Amino acid sequence: MSSLVYELGVISDTHGRLRAEAIHALEGCDYIFHVGDVCSPLIIPQLAELAPCLAVRGNCDDDETLPLMVEQEIGGIKIFMHHGHRLVYLPEPTPALIITGHTHQPLIEIRDGVVYLNPGSAGPKRFNLPVSVARVTLSHGKVKARLIELDVA
Repeated sequence: MSSLVYELGVISDTHGRLRAEAIHALEGCDYIFHVGDVCSPLIIPQLAELAPCLAVRGNCDDDETLPLMVEQEIGGIKIFMHHGHRLVYLPEPTPALIITGHTHQPLIEIRDGVVYLNPGSAGPKRFNLPVSVARVTLSHGKVKARLIELDVA
């Protein structure tokens, strides 16, 4: 297990709109995870200017080069990401961090020691839901997630 500290930025459901507030909230991250419904070929390259960016395909994406799921290990911590509209499988053993999007509802939940994270939607505002992203700190085998509500009009 690595003793290094990693900071992850997590963004989802941009639906073709990458807000300046989201970019600012993700600055300084070591990695960025985009959890689908990207809906523009310009967004991932912009995020990759901040940090290496991993992305999955959402139900509104037609870019078939994006995978449906990503399994990644960072600092000895296993991470699994999928948009949330169609889960093909869940890896075993269960990862320490499972990231989804799709619902536009920000959520951090810990079940049986697993952190389930949905950063909410960073794209166009829907209903009464906040516009948000998340940051995750990986340190000494621990996962600490926090939601960041973006101040947008």
